[in-house]
Amino acid sequence: MFLSDGWDGKKTTKRLIAKTYDTMTKISIRFFDDREVRAIWDEGNSKWWYSVPDIVGVLNAQDDYSRNRNYWKYLKTKLKKDGAEVVSGTNQLKLRAPDGKMRLTDVLDAAGVVELAKNMPNNKASRFIEWFTYGEDTIDSKSKAKAYTLFESSLLESIEVGTVKGLQQIHAYLFGGLYEFAGQVRTVNISKGGFSFAPAVFLTRTLENIERMPESTFEEIADKYVEMNVAHPFREGNGRTTRIWLDLILKKRLGMCVDWSRIDKYAYLSAMGRSVVDSSEIKKLLKNALTDKVNDREMFMKGIDYSYYYEEA
Repeated sequence: MFLSDGWDGKKTTKRLIAKTYDTMTKISIRFFDDREVRAIWDEGNSKWWYSVPDIVGVLNAQDDYSRNRNYWKYLKTKLKKDGAEVVSGTNQLKLRAPDGKMRLTDVLDAAGVVELAKNMPNNKASRFIEWFTYGEDTIDSKSKAKAYTLFESSLLESIEVGTVKGLQQIHAYLFGGLYEFAGQVRTVNISKGGFSFAPAVFLTRTLENIERMPESTFEEIADKYVEMNVAHPFREGNGRTTRIWLDLILKKRLGMCVDWSRIDKYAYLSAMGRSVVDSSEIKKLLKNALTDKVNDREMFMKGIDYSYYYEEA
């Protein structure tokens, strides 16, 4: 059962919120124009609930969370007077606020988000609705859904850590049924931005050499990660696959993983581009983002969200 604006009784409300949140711990972050839209999964009703202040922020191109929340209060009052149904569909759930605390946040389901966008007085609504409505049909979105299930999957514990086979296992899981080459090392040459990755004819030997690289310290693990990125063993999906591979090595060897939400997308892409000749920048970014929350579900889900966000054009 979900809470509506008309629910009475503070004690009853708190109990219901706590009970609801216990069964809704799958957190997701979507990105529109580089702005976050947080969401929480409702297992009982098999649907996502989306943060209304975040939706307001992307539609108003506003990064200040307090302003977005205040604007929503104003708009909510106006829509109530107009009799808009979107207000009656608003519920409240706990989401992590910018200050790091779990706070009650107005949320809407997918249908409610579309209605809210239609009622926003700006010209971004149509593009946002198209992104929001059709975004789940892309290969990336389907692969991302597969990535989410890794946390609960027995496969996560059976993946070989630090090996080429382990990397192939991850890739096959993420892209199985989406790419015919899922889990298969490429046999064609590829390049990006004028840079040619390891020639296919030498790729098997290159990967064998990378697999033998030591991984007992952070420096060694980071070097191994950079070399695997340069090798680019798959035709598509290298970055998403290799970042999970990196976290599994860090978890096994150091009891750590990367909090990817602490690494800016453009800083990461720039550092990875330069890592071919100088890996110090990417190592610094990774080291500063290390956390010991290796078994934290929200940390894993957030990592997946940011990993896929890095690949968005």
